[in-house]
Formats: sequence, structure tokens, C-alpha cells
Amino acid sequence: MLKIEEIQEMIRLIDESSIQEFDFEQDGTAVSIKKSGAIGKTATPVIQEQSNPTEIKAAENTPVPKKEVANQEAVPEESEQSEAEDLIEIISPMVGTFYKKPSPESDNFVAVGSKVDTDTVVCIVEAMKLFNEIEAEVTGEITDILVKDGELVEYGQPLFKVRSK
Repeated sequence: MLKIEEIQEMIRLIDESSIQEFDFEQDGTAVSIKKSGAIGKTATPVIQEQSNPTEIKAAENTPVPKKEVANQEAVPEESEQSEAEDLIEIISPMVGTFYKKPSPESDNFVAVGSKVDTDTVVCIVEAMKLFNEIEAEVTGEITDILVKDGELVEYGQPLFKVRSK
């Protein structure tokens, strides 16, 4: 029987990859993990003992936040509040190492003041020797870069602030 930690690790790895469906069998236990059709959903495993056809759901579909509105606390001055409402954070979709440029001799993907569209690559996050290009997924202007090149980032950690248009 698989331990819950092993199943959770499988879920995390599948969720961070482009794999849509994964089947695994060991010692009479079968695990089938399928991502839902929408991007940004966590994989939902179904564990099934071969001797018992009852399916057990081990995790709920949980939306993965791609962007969050920055600074939602009340700000005394209206001008500061309206500026904060326009800022959107681009967050890391995975744990890994943050890189500002595609290679050491290349220019940075973006800098403060750069205009970005939804499909603009803003950085790379390396996870398990895979280099994942992170797109802005918002149209606007980069106002702040929140991490340093080569820094380890966590899942959900803000990477950039963008003033949306």
C-alpha cells in the first residue's frame, strides 16, 4: 500500500508537469491521476484496490491561483489606493530556481518599465532540471521585480508586480 506522502508527492509532480493523465500500479494498488480540463487545477488522484472496486478521492480540485491583486488593505489616501488596485502580482506556479534570462549571456526577459502581454515570457523557473517559461498572463507594465536572479522561489510566491491596463 502506498503511503499518503508518496501519493502527495506524485500529485505535486504531476501538477507541475504537462502530463494530463498518469496511471501507476504497485502491489495490488492502482493509482490513476487525471488533471481536469482547465489549466490551473490540481490533479485529482483516484486510488483503487484491485480487490475492492470502490474509488477513493485523495484530493479535492483546488484552483491554482495564477494572479492576485496586490495590497488590498485600506490605504488612507485615495491616489495610493487606486494605484494599488491596478497592481497585479505574477506568482510562481511551482517551487524552483528563478532566472531572469534564458541563458547567462542573454538579456533579461523583462525589466522594470517593460510592457507585457498575456503571452510574454517574464522569467524561467527551473524545477528538477526542467526549465519552465513563465508567462505574464496579464497585459500591463512591470513595476517591480520581487526576487533576485538565481533565488529559490516557492509555489505561490510573488515574482513581479504589474500595473494592469
